[in-house]
Amino acid sequence: MRLRNKVTIVTGAASGFGKAIATRFVQEGATVVVADINGDGAKQVAAELGELATAFTCDVSRKDDVEALVAHAHGRGDRLDAVVNNAGWTHRNQPMLGVDEATFDRVFAINVKSIFHMTHAAVPLMRRARSGVILNVGSVAGLRPRPGLTWYNASKGAANLLSKSLAAELAPDGIRVNAICPVIGATGLFGEFMGVPDTPENRRRFLATIPLGRFCEPDDVAHAAVFLASDEASFITGVELPVDGGRCI
Repeated sequence: MRLRNKVTIVTGAASGFGKAIATRFVQEGATVVVADINGDGAKQVAAELGELATAFTCDVSRKDDVEALVAHAHGRGDRLDAVVNNAGWTHRNQPMLGVDEATFDRVFAINVKSIFHMTHAAVPLMRRARSGVILNVGSVAGLRPRPGLTWYNASKGAANLLSKSLAAELAPDGIRVNAICPVIGATGLFGEFMGVPDTPENRRRFLATIPLGRFCEPDDVAHAAVFLASDEASFITGVELPVDGGRCI
């Protein structure tokens, strides 16, 4: 019960990494707001997790939505202990000049601007409490980029660096900020990351770049999130933690 009584938000929690993080947080005793633009999916996950979880429909690229989400979470226990900015989006793996402006804007709005909105909404509450944890789900794409995902790579590079800069600025307030950087995983965006048909041969090509020989699983990210959100990591801030099976070696 490493997160007992902690009030937390997990965005993009209706599926994939976010669902696994929300699940593990509840198992560790946290009160979790399952936030997702897919409201029905969020409600289903919250129902599965029981009384410690509530659902909230939220477009993380919209300031008003994020402010309402934070207010809802704060109302669950008159506190906000941890936020996991997990919601993300990508463009299809393709040459950089093939990505149009609308797609670029959407990727940066969800992957980067969402952190701006969440920081503005959550940090004042954490500052008053003199404690708090912000976890940004970045990516190894922001550490060791693959060709064909240039604009996505840039957005995750921004998320990774934001985490370090926020950590430096917020440390005097008792707020820790870290980035979790997964390698490609079999989530709903798997086909977009590959940019080619999902065949055994194409999977083998991607697996060949991961020394431990498998894709990232949602629980791999969730275990890292539990540790970084817990008091066991009370002296850890500003790290970009690869959860990548050795991809960045």
